[in-house]
Amino acid sequence: MKTKTATTAESSEALLHDLRALVSDAEHMLNDPEGLDRSEAVATLREQLTALRERSAEFYAEVRARLAIGAQCADQAIHARPYRAMAIALGAGLLIGVLVGRRNR
Repeated sequence: MKTKTATTAESSEALLHDLRALVSDAEHMLNDPEGLDRSEAVATLREQLTALRERSAEFYAEVRARLAIGAQCADQAIHARPYRAMAIALGAGLLIGVLVGRRNR
């Protein structure tokens, strides 16, 4: 599980890096219009954007699948021991209420 989390974190960092590079390239194209062939630059930016969209869709699908698995595990745990789940929720709510109440004083 730890390796999947690390892989997901690395994927998200790679996506952010690629997005920043795309924005930087677009800004460079807008700030220096004479130095670039516009049609080539636009074509390159579109290719990068298409690739980034595909990778983002894959990342989204992976994260969504992992969240669904986590939700199923939580649902099974709650159904297996409903009173324990209610006691934990009550305790967490009480703790949060006390901490927020102390903060407002």
